[in-house]
Parts: sequence; C-alpha cells; structure tokens
Amino acid sequence: MKEYIDNDIKLNKKQMISIICLIIVISGIFGWIYEFIFYFINSGFKTFYMRGGNFLPWINIYAYGAFIILFSTYKRRKYPLQVFLISILSTGILEYLSGYILYGVLGLTKCWDYNTEILNFGNIGGYVCLRSVLIFGLSGLFLIYVLVPLLIKLVQSKHINTILTISIILCTIFLLDEIYNLIFTKLFNLPKSTKIYSKLGFKYLYFK
Repeated sequence: MKEYIDNDIKLNKKQMISIICLIIVISGIFGWIYEFIFYFINSGFKTFYMRGGNFLPWINIYAYGAFIILFSTYKRRKYPLQVFLISILSTGILEYLSGYILYGVLGLTKCWDYNTEILNFGNIGGYVCLRSVLIFGLSGLFLIYVLVPLLIKLVQSKHINTILTISIILCTIFLLDEIYNLIFTKLFNLPKSTKIYSKLGFKYLYFK
C-alpha cells in the first residue's frame, strides 16, 4: 500500500485495459447491490425491487461515477480527506445533472426520487441528497484505497493474458446488455429487460 500511495506505478496496455474493464463491471454491480438493499430497507423490509434497466445486475451511472472519482482523485491519493470530498462533490454533480437532464429537461423516466425515500436530508429537487453523496464519498475511498490497489496487484500477475481476456469478455457482456436495452429495443421494437422481468413477477420502482 505504501508503494501504491507514494509512487506512480507503471502499467502496460494490457494491464490498463484489464483494470478499466473490471472497474466498469465491478462498480456497476456494486451500484445494483447497493440500490437493491437500500430500496428493500426503504420499503420497510417488505419488498425487494429490481433496479436498473438491464438483464444483468448492473447500473451504468455507478460506472460513470467510478471513473470520475478515479480520474479526479487518483493523483491525490496521498490525501484521503481530499479524495472523500472530491468524490462527494463530483458524484453529487453527476447525480443531480443526470436526474435533472433525464427527467426535468428530456422528460424521460425518473429513475430515482429522493422526495419519496428515507434519510433524504439535504434533498435537492429529488435528484440528490446528503445521504447519497456521503455513500458515494465512502465508495470513493473504497475505490481508491481498496479496489484499485487490488486490481493493480491482480494485473501484475504473470497470468495477465488470461485476466485480460476474462476482463474484456465480462465488460463486453455487460455493455452489450446495456446497448440492447438502451438502443436495440427502440430501433427494433424489442422488449426491454424491465418488461420481461415484470412479466416474470419481479417488482420495479416507478417514479412520477
């Protein structure tokens, strides 16, 4: 860890691609698990809700947030407080702008609404609240001080070709799932994952 904090570790192209692919997959899955658990608690421990809009347990905005945190805080990793505060600010802006543009400007689906949730202190328009950005701040610390060092250690293995192949395959599967539900369903009038899962009895949250 000391070497990771104090020195710029040189990575080759294969190692970098592997890390990028794995962060995309892991951060999206992390977001899905977090929301799955939170909305169960929010329901009073009564109902499990599916979250996201894909077949696989993955939510895209968490992957975007992970990269924003990574690129804005990696060079500041000697200073955990700065990493925490920058993570809060950057993800708060991302969350607010994403929610506002999707629903407030484009009139698309409202994917979340903090007006209807527990622990929504500091709520701004239903798009962002203090609880959410604090969670993202803590997640930023986990990303920079736990996940990234572990991934660096992983890709420094002599099995880098195998790791690269698995990373690319996993990332491709998740991104194709995303592309199908965002683009192909509209172009070819195909059923979205939410529609299929709803018919199977899975419950989704819908906000007005």
